[in-house]
Amino acid sequence: MLVTLKENLEKADKENYAVGAFNSPTLESVRAVTEAAEELQVPVILSHAEVHNEVIPLEIIGPILVDFATKASVPVTVHLDHGSSLENVKKAIDLGFSSVMIDASHLSYDKNVSTVQEVVAYASKYGVSVEAELGVMTSSGIGGEETAGHEPGGKSPDYLTDPLIAKDFVEKTGIDALAASFGTVHGIYTKKPALDFNRLQAIYENIQKPVVMHGGSGLSEGEYRRVIGLGVRKINYYSYAARAAAHVVEEYLNKEKNVFYHDLTVAAKEAIKNDVKKAMVIFSSPKMKI
Repeated sequence: MLVTLKENLEKADKENYAVGAFNSPTLESVRAVTEAAEELQVPVILSHAEVHNEVIPLEIIGPILVDFATKASVPVTVHLDHGSSLENVKKAIDLGFSSVMIDASHLSYDKNVSTVQEVVAYASKYGVSVEAELGVMTSSGIGGEETAGHEPGGKSPDYLTDPLIAKDFVEKTGIDALAASFGTVHGIYTKKPALDFNRLQAIYENIQKPVVMHGGSGLSEGEYRRVIGLGVRKINYYSYAARAAAHVVEEYLNKEKNVFYHDLTVAAKEAIKNDVKKAMVIFSSPKMKI
């Protein structure tokens, strides 16, 4: 069943768990994520990252995501990830997305606020939830969806989310969820991340809204459980599932002599499904007591 991000995360906040948001730029990944969620009977978020328009255009994958969500036996949010403009947000909403993220975090604070306010005003007319970002999510440069000049574990105050400013940002914009920067990165980790748990706790306590963790792949089970215990209600997960599929395809090609393309898609789908299932089990567990 298709639900908004607000509906999905409000329940998660009350019951102390996180909902996985899985970027799904191929039919195999859409099927894998949906099947995994239905088998586990957990809510899920099917996402399309704007950067993946190069893989498959929004106009093609969007209706597929909405169709799968509508027919699913579990609550499914269809979400635009890292939308760069009101124009692209409008496209997603027109296609039936129930949630959008506007990412204006690279702009000045005032411009970020005004851009998000504009998106919230538009989305609210259609009952669509809005996520926005404060602070800058960086990238390892390996399999990430965006690139920035910081390595994991950096402590620069210029890009980590300020808890006090976060409160002002949420109050001024009226967003449903805040993507916060507290030490994770997009892509494959090149070294162990240094997560700022104290910062995360302060952000959640100040904004009293669901916190979104981008760069959610590759953390330990203990780290996942701890951030959930501190207010993370949406975890973005992509790179490690995509890599798992690539590894399985590589093994299949090395092992089999007569290979057809459809064999590779089946193997890739199962690899993604197995990987995201493991993540879903952790995300949906009860809140860890800190």
